[in-house]
Amino acid sequence: MSTKIVLYTHPLSRGRLARWMLEETGLPYEDVILDYGTTMKTPEYLAINPMGKVPAVTHGSAVVTENVAICAYLADLVPERQLAPPPGSPARAAYYRWLAFLAGPVEALLTAKEAGALAPARSAGYGNEADVLRTLEQAIAGRGHLAGDRFSAADLYATGVLGFYLRVGELEPRPAFTAFIQHHGARPAALRAKALDDALVAAHPNPDMPVSVAPAAA
Repeated sequence: MSTKIVLYTHPLSRGRLARWMLEETGLPYEDVILDYGTTMKTPEYLAINPMGKVPAVTHGSAVVTENVAICAYLADLVPERQLAPPPGSPARAAYYRWLAFLAGPVEALLTAKEAGALAPARSAGYGNEADVLRTLEQAIAGRGHLAGDRFSAADLYATGVLGFYLRVGELEPRPAFTAFIQHHGARPAALRAKALDDALVAAHPNPDMPVSVAPAAA
């Protein structure tokens, strides 16, 4: 398989999290910046992601969409960086558990809350807000990592999700949440990724303005 990795993204999107993950891998990649409602909906991009959303990553003939899948896939490309716990270990079980919990109940709940349309607790996969937040708080309170004793893609994903919903005001700033975000958000790869996307935003203040950048290297 070709080693070429391409990130399809927008600087004001969940693609920021995928860029951070790429920076953690140390792998070279190119980025293609797409715009909402225009280049994200072209036949060329819909052939990659029929949802017409970002981020997406291509790696040779492999196509990965959905941030949680992108993070898990990229972690497995660089086992030497130990961004995922060893397969079959208790930490790997926790890694799968919290990645799925964050991408499922947590994101679904907070997205529904932002839209003002929570589903009935009995039929919603997230149940009710109190249970979701208590479960998440217990997972990270007083701990540096969600899976094992070192940084993993689960910590990265949690930091991205919590940070976004704290910024938009849909998540209460519990001390455990803010401490977790501050700790992992200070990683060098996180700061590099943020600088790259912030530079794109600064250069093109209109988020719907077409943006073109040169390839970026991790």
